Amino acid sequence: MADVVKIATRDSYGEALAELGKEKEDLVVLDADLAAATKTGVFKKAFPDRHIDCGIAECNMVGIAAGIATTGMVPFVSSFAMFAAGRAFEQVRNSVGYPHLNVKIGATHAGISVGEDGASHQCNEDIALMRAIPGMVVINPSDDIEAKAAVRAAYEHDGPVYLRFGRLAVPVINDKPDYKFEIGKGIVLREGSDLAIIATGLCVSAALEAAEKLAADGVNAEVINIHTIKPLDEELVIAAAKKCGKVVTVEEHSVIGGLGSAVCDVLSEKCPTPVKKIGVNDCFGESGPANELLVKYGLDAAGIYKSIKAWN
Repeated sequence: MADVVKIATRDSYGEALAELGKEKEDLVVLDADLAAATKTGVFKKAFPDRHIDCGIAECNMVGIAAGIATTGMVPFVSSFAMFAAGRAFEQVRNSVGYPHLNVKIGATHAGISVGEDGASHQCNEDIALMRAIPGMVVINPSDDIEAKAAVRAAYEHDGPVYLRFGRLAVPVINDKPDYKFEIGKGIVLREGSDLAIIATGLCVSAALEAAEKLAADGVNAEVINIHTIKPLDEELVIAAAKKCGKVVTVEEHSVIGGLGSAVCDVLSEKCPTPVKKIGVNDCFGESGPANELLVKYGLDAAGIYKSIKAWN
C-alpha cells in the first residue's frame, strides 16, 4: 500500500478545527502545552483569541472548559489520550459528564502507535474509561476523512464527546463520493458471509487487508468500520452476527472495555455469537517504532490474518 495516501488523524483534527472555526464563532479550543503535537496550533494561528493554552494542567483545563460551556460556547479540550482521559478522568466525569455539558475532548496520541514515547504515554484504556461515563459519546475515526467529519459531527452534537486520534499516519480509505458520517452508525466496507470483522480506528485499514488475505484462502470476510463505539450501532452488529455466524473485533486498545467488550455486551444479550477479540491483551506497551509495535502486538494486517486463521 505504498502508493496509498497516509495522514495522521491528529493532523486531520487540527485542520478540521481551523476550518470549522471559520464558520462557528462560538468554537473555542483549549490545549495543555501540546498545541504543536495535538495540532491545535493550526487553529491557534488562525484564531489566537479563541485558543487557550492552559499549560501542563489537564485537570484544570477540563474545569475551564466546563465553565466556558455554561456560557453557550463550544469548547474543544486537547491533549494526549493518556492525559485527557487518564489524568483528567475525575474532572471529565464530574465536571463534564455529570452535568452533561457541551464539552468536546480531542485526545491525540492514543494507543501503542504513539511509538517511542513508550508505555507511560501509550493509552490503551481510554475507550474503556470514556465509555463508562454516562452520556459520553465515544468516537474513534479510521482515517483523515472520517476524522474531519467526526469533528464537525461532535460540534453539532449537544453533549460531551470523546474523540480519539492517532500519531501515526494511516491510509485514507473513505475517499468515496457516497461516504457519510453519522454518530452511532457503522459502515460496511466489504460484504462477506463467513465471518464479520468489526474494526475501529487505525485497525480498519489493516482489517481490510486481512480480509483480502483471507479471501485468497477461500474465507469470505465482511468488514465493518465502527467509528462510534458509544452509542454502538447495535442493529448493524446484530445483523452481521446473524449473517456470518462468527465475529472478530479489532482495535488498537485493550481487549478489556473497548470495542470488543461493547460488541460482546450486545451479542451476549441479543444474539449469542462466537466472538474473537483482537487488541492489546491486558498488558502495557513498550517503546519502539510504531509500525514495529503494531506488528509485535499483532495489529497489522498479517497479525490480524494469523489470529483469525488460528481461530476460525
